[in-house]
Amino acid sequence: MPRYYVTLPELRVDQGPIVVSLWLVERGGRVKAGEPVLEVLAGAATVDLPAPADGVLVETLVGEDEPLCVGQRLAVIEHL
Repeated sequence: MPRYYVTLPELRVDQGPIVVSLWLVERGGRVKAGEPVLEVLAGAATVDLPAPADGVLVETLVGEDEPLCVGQRLAVIEHL
């Protein structure tokens, strides 16, 4: 099955550390392309990060409140 990764894009906001503030989909949950999977907090801004493809969220690679880097893989989605 093809695997897709939710990654942290470059965010164009005034930011300090970027952290995961909330997972919107639990491991094992189905997602559709474009649907928000998690929220990240960048400074005072909250940004939803979407699923890159339809499938199942099979793995989260970071925890809430964990500092993140641009380009970092955050979750794995398997296409059905």
